[in-house]
Amino acid sequence: MKRLAAALTGVLALAALAACAEEPGDAGGDGGAGTVAFLMPDLASTRYEQYDAPLFEQKMAELCADCEVIYQNADSDAALQQQQANSAIAQGAEVLVIDPVDSTAAATIVQTAQSQGVKVVAYDRPIPDKPADFYISFDNEAIGEAIGQSLVDHLDATGAEGGILQVNGSPTDAAAGLIKQGIHNAVDDSGYELLAEYDTPDWAPEDAQQWVSGQIAQFDGQIAGVVAANDGTGGGAIAAFKAADADVPPVTGNDAELAAIQRIVAGDQYNTISKPIRIVAEAAAEVAYQLMQGEEPEATHDLFDTPSQLFEPTVVTQENLAEVIFGPDGVLAPEDVCTTEYADACAALGIS
Repeated sequence: MKRLAAALTGVLALAALAACAEEPGDAGGDGGAGTVAFLMPDLASTRYEQYDAPLFEQKMAELCADCEVIYQNADSDAALQQQQANSAIAQGAEVLVIDPVDSTAAATIVQTAQSQGVKVVAYDRPIPDKPADFYISFDNEAIGEAIGQSLVDHLDATGAEGGILQVNGSPTDAAAGLIKQGIHNAVDDSGYELLAEYDTPDWAPEDAQQWVSGQIAQFDGQIAGVVAANDGTGGGAIAAFKAADADVPPVTGNDAELAAIQRIVAGDQYNTISKPIRIVAEAAAEVAYQLMQGEEPEATHDLFDTPSQLFEPTVVTQENLAEVIFGPDGVLAPEDVCTTEYADACAALGIS
């Protein structure tokens, strides 16, 4: 996996440089050249390679035609992310945009960068122990509450009986902690018993699958639904039920990954969260550029003593999938989702 991460890093870094080279000088912002690092946490979530990095690089090229973007993915290795941050600083990065592998460990990155006059933008996941210069994300507690409440409402509407499993994200990810709290806000007083919950190391789908498999054996016939904190853990939960040859109950997700949208179309996954990555990626680029210019970005919130912009998420189910996912802010097209395997299910939902 490390070789894969390095290869992807090189490809995207070259793409960023090419984008800067191809933009005419008068097409970008009027500021001087500079360097910004975009440091993502893992390869378990496909979004970073497919969406976040390319969208961030494109927006930076628009804002600053002569700026360089250093892209790195830490592949779930906090120590590697520290090395990548140090390397970016050594290469002259004026701003680090970092989605931390480990929110606690990332405090050291913030301390090191700020001591050398380098600004830090926390991206997607906050860094509670050492305030960054800015934080960009969707409202993670609101995400947890939204997916949890959506599931509870569905269970109520269908007259479901039984309890709920809660599959949280990584215990080293502060954003996962916020999502977890939001889920509890929705589930704890719902009237459905919380049968068990699990913090998934590194958000690994295979770990979520293994844990849910054990719960299926323990709570045979008692599981009315599963609140999973993202699409990867939700996919792991669904795989566990299928491997056990058991009926798949409603399962939540978050991130609107392609595989999750296809599972929703097929009826295997109940919901996900649409967080148009373009919104946060472009906002992060704008904030990074402002910081490079010595400007103070405008905050809408203050979280962990960090000025922040927090955007509102949207719950996606079969009912609004076509509008939200294929609308003007969507990143998928019907032909992406409605492959041969899913063509009939798409047709049944009026998607073509």
